[in-house]
Amino acid sequence: MENNSGGMGTGEEDKNVEELEFEKLAECLAAGSGSMDEILDGVNLKSFHNMDGSSSSVPSVMGVDLSSALRGEPSSSAVASERENLDHDTHNKRPKVHSFSLDWDCQLASASSDFLERGYNINQGSFKNEFHYLSPILAEGEPENLIVSSSGRDKRDGCNTPQVVDMELRMDLTDDLLHMVFSFLNHINLCRAAKVCRQWRTASAHEDFWRILNFENRSITLLQFEDMCRRYPKATQLNISGAPAIHLLAMTAISSLRNLEVLILGKGQVGETFFQELTGCHKLRNLIVNDATLGNGIQEIPIYHDQLQNLQIVKCRVLRISVRCPQLQTLSLKRSSMAHVALNCPLLHDLDIASCHKLSDAAIRSAAISCHLLESLDMSNCSVVSDETLREIALACANLHVLNASYCQNISLESVRLPMLTVLKLHSCEGITSASMAAISYSYMLEVLELDNCSLLTSVLLDLPRLQNISLVHCRKFIELNLRSVVLSSIKVSNCPSLQRINLTSNSLQKLVLQKQESLTTLALQCQSLREVDLTDCESLTNSICEVFSDGGGCPMLSSLTLDNCESLTVVSFQSTTLVNLSLAGCRALSSLKLNCPYLENVSLDGCDHLELASLCPVGLNSLNLGICPKLNSLHIEAEHMVLLELKGCGVLSEASINCPLLTSLDASFCSQLRDDCLSATTTSCPLIESLILMSCPSVGPEGLSSLRWLPHLTSLDLSYTFLMDLQPVFDSCVQLKVLKLQACKYLTDSSLEPLYKNGALPSLCELDLSYGTLCQSAIEKLLACCTQLTHVSLNGCVNMHDLDWGSELGQLAIDIELSAEQPNRLLQNLNCVGCANIKKVIIPSAARCLHLSSLNLSLSANLKEVDLACLNLCFLNLSNCCSLEILKLDCPKLTSLFLQSCNINEDAVEVAIEQCHMLETLDVRFCPKIHPVSMGRLRAACPSLKRLFSSLASV
Repeated sequence: MENNSGGMGTGEEDKNVEELEFEKLAECLAAGSGSMDEILDGVNLKSFHNMDGSSSSVPSVMGVDLSSALRGEPSSSAVASERENLDHDTHNKRPKVHSFSLDWDCQLASASSDFLERGYNINQGSFKNEFHYLSPILAEGEPENLIVSSSGRDKRDGCNTPQVVDMELRMDLTDDLLHMVFSFLNHINLCRAAKVCRQWRTASAHEDFWRILNFENRSITLLQFEDMCRRYPKATQLNISGAPAIHLLAMTAISSLRNLEVLILGKGQVGETFFQELTGCHKLRNLIVNDATLGNGIQEIPIYHDQLQNLQIVKCRVLRISVRCPQLQTLSLKRSSMAHVALNCPLLHDLDIASCHKLSDAAIRSAAISCHLLESLDMSNCSVVSDETLREIALACANLHVLNASYCQNISLESVRLPMLTVLKLHSCEGITSASMAAISYSYMLEVLELDNCSLLTSVLLDLPRLQNISLVHCRKFIELNLRSVVLSSIKVSNCPSLQRINLTSNSLQKLVLQKQESLTTLALQCQSLREVDLTDCESLTNSICEVFSDGGGCPMLSSLTLDNCESLTVVSFQSTTLVNLSLAGCRALSSLKLNCPYLENVSLDGCDHLELASLCPVGLNSLNLGICPKLNSLHIEAEHMVLLELKGCGVLSEASINCPLLTSLDASFCSQLRDDCLSATTTSCPLIESLILMSCPSVGPEGLSSLRWLPHLTSLDLSYTFLMDLQPVFDSCVQLKVLKLQACKYLTDSSLEPLYKNGALPSLCELDLSYGTLCQSAIEKLLACCTQLTHVSLNGCVNMHDLDWGSELGQLAIDIELSAEQPNRLLQNLNCVGCANIKKVIIPSAARCLHLSSLNLSLSANLKEVDLACLNLCFLNLSNCCSLEILKLDCPKLTSLFLQSCNINEDAVEVAIEQCHMLETLDVRFCPKIHPVSMGRLRAACPSLKRLFSSLASV
């Protein structure tokens, strides 16, 4: 077929063969398996014609950066450079005419679907924008020419279409555009894109995309490597680490790749001839040799190069190394085994000889002092280094800024002067003692100091104006730290069990963490920017610490203070206008707490179980829980923002002054010593209280209850477990009350609640709890009959309650209380009669007008025999453990849950009862001796709506 793509005029057969090769190539790359021989030998690379008609070699793309391609990682190749000839550039920007076939999807289904559909999420948006721009062109009307053919390629591609229509589409895909788009692709996707058409194949083979050749850990032969070097002679980076025969490959590289700038090799043997020929690779700037044997391992290796700037000989086996590189700036010989090194590198500024255990002290000294411009020296784990060597290095290398002498056990820095030093690392140097601080103090430019694991160091006294970071970890004999640095921003002190005194001066330190310093007793701070301090588990801190963190103590910006588990603190007193968060959790010896912190928002007192006096005047707390302080006997709070206060369990609290004008909830449960005068004072100063819990406060009497009149917003009152006999103060003072709890108020008489059902007291009352009381049956019946506004009633454990029969007695009750003939609808929603041992019958007919009753709990009523309910909105009924139950009648069309666990009722009665419950979903008949698991089918048939049926054997 004639090709109209501007000069690409080869035969259809050649094109098909080329496309087949690229398809096979992409499949090999995508599979990520097989050796280099299998991949390269399986693809017949042949020449193809460029856009201008000239012949060029097809790039061997599958060998390039193969390791990253197999992982699917993006290439690190640079974006396309500018073209040199603007006229030629303009010429190539003319619209091209390309040939596309209708088997597009079949060709690219496995190879380039990601490329076409996702666009590789280019951040710059250029590719996606251009792709959307081309979409309308592809979707335009009928093509100019439609030619029906059935080539062999169609069968090869596996498409089921019997005929293929090739159509010509005009697309403004210029070379520059493709170059820009392809610059975002890694090598495997460039391979896939090359199968689309000749123009894309030409664009994807541009040398700009193949400047980095990566054969790390790949099995590539010398012949294959030579072919790669011929195809890409302008490659600038090469990695052959882990490849076989790295010496031969490296020799080929330096002779063929004249533009090579970065060479990485290792995991093999590199002969001396490589280093001799290295001088011919003039553009080489970076050489990295890792885990290799240099030469035969017993000879001197010369490394001479005029342009080399970075040299790394890491973990290599060699006897002697001689380096003469006038432009070398960085040299690493880390973990190599040489016994001698000779350096002639006048511009070297970074030398790393860490863990070179065979280098002698003299060899290290000779190497270092030969580099007069040295700025960074790493000699860590060179245990033979002496102070004399350091002194000579200090004299020869006046510009030394970074020194790592960690694990050099023979150095003490005696008479060593390094005035330009900015970073000093001395980990695990046993010779470093307090006397060494004199030498360190001469390094007035020092910014970073690390003294971890210096086991003989006892004290650090330094005044370094530029010190920013200091680390003191696992210094077991370290006692005192006295440090002055206005720019100090980070200090790490941990696991120093002997540390007793710390004196810090800094204008930049914002966070100080000194956890688990068990011996720390004295802390002096002059830190103007300090905001957060954590002294958790500093068990020896005394009460004097409070002066440090109060106003005028040297930390004017402190906002967060953690003193958890500081068990020596007994009296804590803070006066601070900046403190926002305070934690004293686990301070078990704390007995007195005084806080004058108007902006304090959070305080934690968990575990302060010996606290007796608490004065928080003023504080900015929104809520406070002191119920965890059972020995608290005196409390003074002034918090204008507090809305919630819990004193639950403060059994000895006898004096309380609470001035919280916004307080809405007060829980004083089990405050057995709380008297009427405290309650009166609280109601006067906290007029917005809505919920008040005085459960088990036996000292509260009528006078205290009368003071509730100062709480116009009070809606919930709990007086359970008190000794009250008269509730008239409550009826008079709490007109807006909605919830009243009187559990176990055994001194209330039958007439105590008469104002509720006779005089209409508490007209807003909705919830009433009389559980475990001694009210008689008559009083309960009158209450239920007349207080129709109640929505929640609890009568749990009322021993005087016998029957709940709203059928036979409803009319009589109406006469007794002189009600009108027509009863209003009851608002009752929840009725709880759990554990009423003497109740025998519960009858609630429709005439009782319980139209809103949705939940009824009669469980544990052992003598209950009959239940007859006609409640239109009842949803939940619990009759569990009513072992005497025999009769069950239900007219409850909306009942969804019925619990009959451990009831003596038979299955016939249950079947009849649930027949009218058309919305029943849950039925529990476990441990019912008269209901057998085999009868579950009958129950399910009687009530088809059942979803959960529980029997004694299993749930159905």
